[in-house]
Amino acid sequence: MQLKKTILIGASLLCAATTAQVYASDKFVSEDIFQLEYAGDPQISPDGKKIVYVRSGYDIMKDGNKRSFWLYDLKSGQHTPLFSDEHNYSQPTWSPDSQKIAFTSNSSGSNQLHVYWLAQDKQALLTQLPKSVGNLTWSNDSEQIAFTMSIPEGKSAFAKSVKLPKKPKGAEWSKPVKVIEKARYQADGAGFLEPSYRHVFVIPVSGGTPRQLTSGDFQHYGPLAWNANNSKLAFSADRNTDWEYRTTESDLYEINVKSGELTQLTDLPGRESNPHYAKDGDELAFIARDNAPVPYINSTLSLLDLDNKSVKHITEKLDRSVADYKWSGDGDFVIQYDDFGKRKLAKVTSRGKVTDLTDTVSGTSIGRPYVSGSFSMANNGAIAYTTGSEYRPADLGYLYKGKSKTLTSLNDDVLGHKKLGKVHELNVKSQFDGQAIQGWYITPPDFDENKQYPLMVEIHGGPHLAYGPSFTAELQRYATEGYVVVYVNYRGSTSYGKDFALLLDGKYSSEEDFADHNSAVDAMIAKGFIDKDNLFIAGGSAGGIATAYAVGLTNRFNAAAITKPVINWLSKTLTADSYIGQIRNQFPGMPWDNVEHYWKRSPLSLVGNVTTPSLIMTGEEDRRTPISESEQFYQALKLQKVDTVLIRVPGSPHGIAGRPSRMISKIEYTLAWFKQYHKD
Repeated sequence: MQLKKTILIGASLLCAATTAQVYASDKFVSEDIFQLEYAGDPQISPDGKKIVYVRSGYDIMKDGNKRSFWLYDLKSGQHTPLFSDEHNYSQPTWSPDSQKIAFTSNSSGSNQLHVYWLAQDKQALLTQLPKSVGNLTWSNDSEQIAFTMSIPEGKSAFAKSVKLPKKPKGAEWSKPVKVIEKARYQADGAGFLEPSYRHVFVIPVSGGTPRQLTSGDFQHYGPLAWNANNSKLAFSADRNTDWEYRTTESDLYEINVKSGELTQLTDLPGRESNPHYAKDGDELAFIARDNAPVPYINSTLSLLDLDNKSVKHITEKLDRSVADYKWSGDGDFVIQYDDFGKRKLAKVTSRGKVTDLTDTVSGTSIGRPYVSGSFSMANNGAIAYTTGSEYRPADLGYLYKGKSKTLTSLNDDVLGHKKLGKVHELNVKSQFDGQAIQGWYITPPDFDENKQYPLMVEIHGGPHLAYGPSFTAELQRYATEGYVVVYVNYRGSTSYGKDFALLLDGKYSSEEDFADHNSAVDAMIAKGFIDKDNLFIAGGSAGGIATAYAVGLTNRFNAAAITKPVINWLSKTLTADSYIGQIRNQFPGMPWDNVEHYWKRSPLSLVGNVTTPSLIMTGEEDRRTPISESEQFYQALKLQKVDTVLIRVPGSPHGIAGRPSRMISKIEYTLAWFKQYHKD
């Protein structure tokens, strides 16, 4: 294949002086973060011969993400760039004949749908659309592509009824007012939403005009699925008139591509999504999630008989949440699920028997050690997946006939000569009730067990998420600076089953989850190499809530770093973007009817006890835990003359680490704050 693209490998080059500084150190320093790369969205061709994946890195000049496509030929072992230039590429999707790749890119000036023909080394720009497209899905004959796109609603009747005077020519007036009428009117990372509805479209691969299949003021969600003869598409939607308030409801629908006839396939309580037809067309697999008003529910791989409409929940006895799945060649499935802090792939029979294949799916969360990763599968059962470890972000993994191997080594140039902190597993019993708590701790490079080290407790977000033995730039930086860093999957974390996740139902935050972290601190001190006079605590999002709550319960920590927290649940639920679902699923009722409950869960209720010096950091554009929450805690601590500092991150939504410089700022300000309160 003749490649005519400009090749930019990894992040943009650092200036000579900075480069010399980075490579002069044999430890992991903040500048190294700009050089990290990871494999994502690995897509193996249906014939099992090639893998295309998204190679992600950072651009130091633009302080952003770089996403290119690389191709791995499984027969020759050739690893070559497919599209690697100044533009970004995403959503690589193979055609069923393995001859073409559909994808989205901003190479034309806006994010559009493209198709690349491998044998001819040619690409075509298929769309010139006003909005980005998603959920690219090829028809089985490789002739059409279905996708989803949002269509603006336009002005409401009320907005149209307002009569305003015309602005005189040359006059400078304020920007027009924004009229908000929808229940779902904001989203973290997107800001105030333009009223719109996501619809399903189809376009010929030979080019032409996209044709809208769905209609109505409803949201239609991918993934999409074509039936065997390409006459119908299945998708998920909630077409109830009250859909804005039904955050846990969505059903499966099927639409005739030619006539537009719409048929509802499921009507189960909860959300049905991610449909895939069986090859014979008699069954439809999907993911089902109940609608119980609780903060955590397992998602189950399910099967719909299209003739008699009966539903079978295949993995209901697994007690783990199925995040993704693929039909295997013999009629069974390969699923992805999280278990004890690791992401696994497993084979599942139609009767629900689970056989694990690998537990090394990992590495696409660079900042903190969240469980992460994805996979795809060829017609012959070969699997491409992201594989990482405690010491490396995701590389490209390959699994076939029970044998797995790692095909790339994307970070050996950056990390191969670095001394990293060593990751150890930790298991403790909670002081609260004896509940088994799993965690890990990182010891500094050149660790000496005969010396004393400061301890840092780092708490994950969610709380219904999980950390694991995965690479973490942030925690490795803390270890490099001499801290032993401990993190645990406290009660409420995922990957331990439904009952464990629901231990925090109605109790977040509380003395109970604090006991889990406190138990880890005591267990680390008992090992003999922790300086008990130098204990520190940090966390972000739900971890920020837990940190703020902890310093209201104890003064054992020298200092705290509280990132993007909730401080007052009464104000949070009535200002944040997640209010509808959170009030229903996490609380006993509306805030004004349950003031005492909301207040008890709020760190602000304990602020009178706080003496711990506290750094508070939040993005100014955060709509998940609005910065007004942080301001409440900052002002309350100032009124008590507690040492505190408020770090506002301009332009940042909830995901502060979304830009590398922001991740670095988070790390370095935390280190500087802790250093001020380190006792010699």
